Amino acid sequence: MIQLILSDLDETLLNDDGSIHQKNIDAIQRFTQNGGYFVPNTGRSYKSVTGTLNTLGLNQTRQYVVSYNGGAIIAIEPDGKEEVVAQHNMSLDLAKKIFELGQIQDDVDTHIYTLDKLFIYNISPADKQYMSERQVPYTEIDSDDLTFLANEKPIMKVIFEHSEPAVRQKIADNVTNELTASVLLTFSSNRYVEFNPKGVDKGVTGLELADILHIDHDNTAALGDNLNDAAQIKAAGVGVAVANAKQEIKDIADVVLTTTNNDAAVADFIENYVI
Repeated sequence: MIQLILSDLDETLLNDDGSIHQKNIDAIQRFTQNGGYFVPNTGRSYKSVTGTLNTLGLNQTRQYVVSYNGGAIIAIEPDGKEEVVAQHNMSLDLAKKIFELGQIQDDVDTHIYTLDKLFIYNISPADKQYMSERQVPYTEIDSDDLTFLANEKPIMKVIFEHSEPAVRQKIADNVTNELTASVLLTFSSNRYVEFNPKGVDKGVTGLELADILHIDHDNTAALGDNLNDAAQIKAAGVGVAVANAKQEIKDIADVVLTTTNNDAAVADFIENYVI
């Protein structure tokens, strides 16, 4: 019996415009009211997930969020109090090196996530719109000097945004060729190339949360669409690909849905495979 559902957000739970289908809301509430845990497992900061939790009605009890592609597990109480349950950060030196290696041309947009903030260098117009649609808070920085981060909370991950797949691949190659022993590479949303510390991913941390909740790994499910979801889909008891998922994700999933993120795919899974 599925007791824990780990779900990606963008292109999985959320519609293309960042909203949530009412069928998803209703199904998730039925699942959690029956004692299940529905947990966002996202590359984003947990700070940007608060509105989603409110919309889903998950702000009435202690709720968990897996953030930064497995970089942290955060518990959020109904009164808004936050607790860092688990944390897997990278060193400032590693973040600086990733940042430096990713600057392959002038129009590369770079995100640096700390535990509680998102800093963006050279934000692109398309990325600015994407952040706005999803109500993601961030701070723009106008310098490539990252020494200020020594006074911030630990760094979770560094990612780069560009519209051209060839540019993203070049960034990936440039970073991994030098730092292959230190970083884990993933791609997401057809716009980002992401770097976490080696050994940190959505699957490892998703199962870490299952252990914290005393839930058997076989009783977990994970839903996703893109390459940064591969680890959780492989790790969960039931790995689920939405209909709009990349073929690489469908190939490793136990269940491939016929519904897309815009067709309430999460509700489809809960209603037809869980409840």
